[in-house]
Amino acid sequence: MLVSGVGNRLLAALPTADLDLLVPDLQMVTLDREEVVSRMGDHTEHVLFPHSGAVSVMVDMANGQTVASAAIGREGAVGTLSVLGPSPAAVTAIVRAEGTASRIPAARFHAAFSRSPAIRHVVQLHFKAMLIQFQLGGACNALHPVQARMARWLLQLHDSINHDVLPLTQDALSQMLGVRRTTVTLLMRNLRASGAIRSERRGEIEIDSSRLAAVACECRDTMRLELEKIFSMGAAASRVFDLPIQ
Repeated sequence: MLVSGVGNRLLAALPTADLDLLVPDLQMVTLDREEVVSRMGDHTEHVLFPHSGAVSVMVDMANGQTVASAAIGREGAVGTLSVLGPSPAAVTAIVRAEGTASRIPAARFHAAFSRSPAIRHVVQLHFKAMLIQFQLGGACNALHPVQARMARWLLQLHDSINHDVLPLTQDALSQMLGVRRTTVTLLMRNLRASGAIRSERRGEIEIDSSRLAAVACECRDTMRLELEKIFSMGAAASRVFDLPIQ
């Protein structure tokens, strides 16, 4: 069942008849902070559609280093690549902000995907949105200072949970940015001095989003605009699938 009043944007974009193909197999689950919902190399058992909270997509290197390549909230899903065929997960997905999600066995989602052009369409929307994040994120990691990148990630999490108090530790930020903990500590000190971070305590970071936006690179705004553009075009196309069959 879906949570009343809270919705995943991909599921919400589906016509009723197509959503009904998924509903019998959807299970509401809780996303716990720091929970690993998908691990690189493991077989994908489920597809997750977050209704709230935030998940970071992590790339794990052979030497143990990690870096975040994308963030997924209520606009996306985890595990949709399973529709392309059974294969080990290429990335690790970790819950950064707790929330809820609708979960469906990957095999059942693949069966509905095969039957429904509308489901295939929303998966395509998700793939486009993720590709934008991967492309811009790769360029951002290569070209922008780490402080600007950290501000971007903090704002992306803020956008997902719509709250100024972010459930993040310095260790989590270190993993996401692919830098040492000491570097994060220095950056946090700089951002507190500027007022972009108001406080940090017990694994929570309170931000001033307007001041933090002045520090962040342009990638956050570009990603937001591109995401809304994708969903706007997708909504127009989705109406075609909702037309009655003559």
